[in-house]
Amino acid sequence: MPQGTVRNYDPVTRTGTVLDDRLRELPYDQATFDASGLMELRLGQRVRFELEGDEDDPRVTRLGIVSM
Repeated sequence: MPQGTVRNYDPVTRTGTVLDDRLRELPYDQATFDASGLMELRLGQRVRFELEGDEDDPRVTRLGIVSM
């Protein structure tokens, strides 16, 4: 599962973006955040995620916290 860093997170809309290790900014929507079971995210926090779509339009479909 790829990993990245939380770049943006809006607690009101529960949407944001993840910056993957290839430096692509990938959006996630409210449904993805809600399905993750997470309560909140912090900017700069490491996450793992699953992607859907093609190289030109990838979308985050699942989020999880990377534990150290």
